[in-house]
Amino acid sequence: MNTLNCDPDAKANGADHEPRQVFTGHYVTVKPTPIDEPEYVAHSKNFFRELGFADSMANSTDFVRMFSGDMSNVPQPIHKVGWASGYALSIYGAEYVQQCPFQTGNGYGDGRAISVFEAVIKNQRWEMQLKGAGRTPYCRGADGRAVLRSSIREFLAQEHMHSLAVPTSRSLSLYVSKTEKVKRPWYSEGSRSIDPDMLILEPVAISTRVAPSFIRVGQLELFGRRARKNEHPKAMEELEKIVLHLIDREYSDVIDHNLTTAEKVVSLANQFRGRLTRLVANWVRVGFCQGNFNSDNCAAGGFTLDYGPFGFIDVFNPQYQSWTGGGQHYSFLNQPVAAQRNFDMFCAALQPLLASHQNYRQQLDEIQNGFSTVMQAHIEKMWAAKLGLETFDSALFNELETLMAQTPVDYTIFFRELSAVPDGISPLKKSFYRDLGEEIEQRWSHWLAAWKSQVGSNTTPQSRDELSSQMKLINPKYSLREWFVVPAYQQASKGNYALVRELQEVMTQPYAEQSKDVEEKYYRLKPTSFFALGGLSHYSCSS
Repeated sequence: MNTLNCDPDAKANGADHEPRQVFTGHYVTVKPTPIDEPEYVAHSKNFFRELGFADSMANSTDFVRMFSGDMSNVPQPIHKVGWASGYALSIYGAEYVQQCPFQTGNGYGDGRAISVFEAVIKNQRWEMQLKGAGRTPYCRGADGRAVLRSSIREFLAQEHMHSLAVPTSRSLSLYVSKTEKVKRPWYSEGSRSIDPDMLILEPVAISTRVAPSFIRVGQLELFGRRARKNEHPKAMEELEKIVLHLIDREYSDVIDHNLTTAEKVVSLANQFRGRLTRLVANWVRVGFCQGNFNSDNCAAGGFTLDYGPFGFIDVFNPQYQSWTGGGQHYSFLNQPVAAQRNFDMFCAALQPLLASHQNYRQQLDEIQNGFSTVMQAHIEKMWAAKLGLETFDSALFNELETLMAQTPVDYTIFFRELSAVPDGISPLKKSFYRDLGEEIEQRWSHWLAAWKSQVGSNTTPQSRDELSSQMKLINPKYSLREWFVVPAYQQASKGNYALVRELQEVMTQPYAEQSKDVEEKYYRLKPTSFFALGGLSHYSCSS
């Protein structure tokens, strides 16, 4: 708020809760709408420890008040208003404006996410953002609330992803209203409908997510489009400001502040390409599908952002997509291509800044054109690591991919069992969803023998135990499957948060060998009766 441009039509007191067009400025001042009678659900003990916060703070009056949306009593120098930002929308590399209620694109942005605090803590800058904190000018007619169900999903997912060593926004706290509820479309019990078949009343909640910044590719696009079209006199200035702000918040440790803007832009593109390709390779490694990988859900800092219709894969399927509105373009193994589409839009947003620098524009083009090569290299390195190989073997992997799909196998359990370096395929059968025929069992045996000859030659003189330990640091034992989360949020809606906290404990130790009880409960195949259930195997939204 101190370094970027405020929308000149914004209200200083933050009373700006009706949908309207925002034509200029990087943010709008907005006062969060607190939830009624907030109750503590959970906080991230690990993140509190990193920040130097006492766990008791999560239940302290002032902390609960601020992070449930009431900023009326915050101490200086914290402002009593927060800020929401606009962005553009691109879907799989195509620019869109028609979903904007004004048909101009000037209505897209943080509809229910309001940042309230930014601080340097232990030499790391953090921005804290309330999700579900009420309406903003970008709400497009919605109520600005998040329900407890989706808030629990995001809270747990961010905790889990960080523990998996996948770059992500972080969870800070989660509070639910004891009295306030909103209507949402959802699935009736046992429904196999693709779309929700009923309206239900759900408790509203506010979760706080934290990152160095919440700048999205779509946000850069908004200012890039305005500069490209010269939509207002400050369009180019605002584009340059947001790009330099991004570098300051996310890349200051790797981009020299003494460089010219053109040099910084090229360096930024190169750095972001590296982060984005490594991120998506990590998603595939742990079986994560973002679900809705539009440019506005792609963090320009190169971390996982926006846990809406995400899912962790059970049965291996390259086209896995839990969101019914997502399509194959955002499916599990198409995420590298989707990432390239977002990177294309990122580069397009930067181009106006290089209009008079042909040499740097050419460098930007080269970085953009090299995306698929870099992406493929990271994907192959990831598959090699999952298999305990020093280098990727395409023939070995292609046969494995075919066998995993034909069998079919549980993605997480298969790679964890393989990490034990079994003598035969019997341990691997723990991951199989049906009994094998003689032919495919023989193919599995041949594949395992070929794999063992590879790891044997590549890991000498390492022992089998050393190889197993190495692979178990790559292949998690526990994955945040939707059928674990559903009973947790169902119980939480009745005021029982024990299962939420249990899942948090288990899923923040995803590589560890935990107790026998935990293993029996959370290291198992998805029950057959759960397949095709709406709200569990698929969902149309996650409000």
